[in-house]
Amino acid sequence: MTAPWPAADYSEWSETCDTLHAHTQVLGKLAAELAPPEPQLQHAALRLTARGWETAPLPAPDGSGAFVVALDLHAHEAVAEHADGRRGTVPLAPDRAVGEVTRELLAAVAAVAGPVAIDPAPQEVAWTTPLDEDTEHARYDPEAVASYHGAATRAALALAAFRAPFRGRSTAVHAWWGSFDLAVSLFSGASAEPPSRDFIMRNAMDSQEVAVGWWPGDPKYPRAAFYAYAHPAPDGYSDLPVSPAPARWEPEVGEFLLDWADVRAAADPHAYALGFLRSAFIGSCGICDWDPELAASAEGTPPPVV
Repeated sequence: MTAPWPAADYSEWSETCDTLHAHTQVLGKLAAELAPPEPQLQHAALRLTARGWETAPLPAPDGSGAFVVALDLHAHEAVAEHADGRRGTVPLAPDRAVGEVTRELLAAVAAVAGPVAIDPAPQEVAWTTPLDEDTEHARYDPEAVASYHGAATRAALALAAFRAPFRGRSTAVHAWWGSFDLAVSLFSGASAEPPSRDFIMRNAMDSQEVAVGWWPGDPKYPRAAFYAYAHPAPDGYSDLPVSPAPARWEPEVGEFLLDWADVRAAADPHAYALGFLRSAFIGSCGICDWDPELAASAEGTPPPVV
């Protein structure tokens, strides 16, 4: 019997959510600083694992090999670990300020892999205090973090299953530390004009794509939800019919949304989520004039080679 999918009620854990979000930004900035640049800024993305958020292996600043930095959401600690086994840990709880954790984590990185400087300015968030000076964000509720991680893991599995059969270029399931979401982008192969010329937009959105993902909520939309959007979106895109029935275009967000509460209430939440992701993708491909055969591959036509 399938266990119920975990709750992710932003209103009940918003302070902890912001603290955790800030911690992920430190990891992301390390990746952005050290990883070889990739299209769509994929080198700066993190990944969700069985233990939490984690970088890919990064080149050690001292030239000694590779290391990773992770947020272990079971042990509730930040970890800097070298490929040779050396590691340093920094506790996240009880209620340690982001600034304190940031300084200690950078010191742990220096100890195992060599010193590295990051830009401490937070990105894509409402606050502006540098990460290594932040005393405002300190709330850390381990139970809320565990529930979030359980929900995020379920969402990541749905996103991975959606992406698996697609035969075009796509990203892995990325954990984005700016917007604090999980996302997959599928590309048509055509270029696109970025929506603006700022650094993130001109680098991340220079190709035609359909993006789908999940986030745990934020002040703008305080509910966890799956989402989908196309770039560039033609006139009339918001009128695209998507399923299941609770899914809809959300004008304030500018995306199609399916609330996590509706997914959790479904008899088969995984299939319900997949239905939304596939519906939004296939509909987006149609209105955006993608190659029909490429679009059909997302539904397993032709089936994967076994």
